[in-house]
Amino acid sequence: MKRILVTGGAGFIGSNFIRYLLDKHPDYRIVNLDKLTYCGNLENLRDIEDNENYEFVKGDIADSFVVENLAKDCEVIINFAAESHVDRSIKDPSEFIRTNIFGTYTLLEAARKFGTRLFLQISTDEVYGSVEEGLSKETDPLEPNSPYSASKAGADLLARSYFVTFGVPVIITRSSNNFGPYQYPEKIIPLFITNLMAGKKVPLYADGMNIRDWLFVIDNCEAIDVVMHKGKPGEIYNIGAGGGITNIELTRMLLSILGKDESFIEYVKDRPGHDKRYALDVTKIKALGWRPRHKFRKALEETVAWYSGNRAWAERLIACRKEIRY
Repeated sequence: MKRILVTGGAGFIGSNFIRYLLDKHPDYRIVNLDKLTYCGNLENLRDIEDNENYEFVKGDIADSFVVENLAKDCEVIINFAAESHVDRSIKDPSEFIRTNIFGTYTLLEAARKFGTRLFLQISTDEVYGSVEEGLSKETDPLEPNSPYSASKAGADLLARSYFVTFGVPVIITRSSNNFGPYQYPEKIIPLFITNLMAGKKVPLYADGMNIRDWLFVIDNCEAIDVVMHKGKPGEIYNIGAGGGITNIELTRMLLSILGKDESFIEYVKDRPGHDKRYALDVTKIKALGWRPRHKFRKALEETVAWYSGNRAWAERLIACRKEIRY
């Protein structure tokens, strides 16, 4: 039985991944280490909390005592834990530096000390910066434009250095924008869904022409699973859906699904350093046998249906949410 330490497992992608992994590999034992910051929510995993192969530990990845106590008994470390909201990083970068860089360093040190069989660093396409045309390859230079993406780029480079210098078996995945169930309602898709369900307008930055490639979270979970079992240490794998739409197109699609008109759009001042376009070359991970299975429109409709059917979950978070736009 593999014993896997998943950090940040009470968050959006981490909780979906834990549920996916326990279903796909029922003999694996998962230890979920999460600090339970504002976007960490144990309700995300309420349905599997009694699974005998699942254990939750509240703790900080920057706390070496906690990390070492868990890492010494785990074969694999998968690091989802991160501060990830760009607008929050603009307001106060300090927690992003502490968690995303120092926290990753603490985990890498534990992996080095105990001879972890695999260290999987979960990253983002935002480390490449804005791409005017073409596709970002894993070998492209990193040009992050926000404190958030800079902190993730720093963590990636640190992880790579531990592979080169110390032989820690590190693999890095960089995915495009994820969406789906259990996403904290501050990112654009859950924010817009919950606003529209409540009869509120949606705050769209500038002219809405920024382009994103949207990846359904389950497709990302499947890709990470493939990389965990077939990926090569020292390598980086881009994970994307291979498309791209503007934020205004996304907004109009949500309006259509929820039966609203464009009077619900509120155009707001653009945020500083707002990247215009992300786009990933996913040739490398496709060579491992992975393909995204979900069509965007259908997955978006499923996501709207999930939020509609789980209003109480969202409303509890919205009630204590600080008003920071996506």
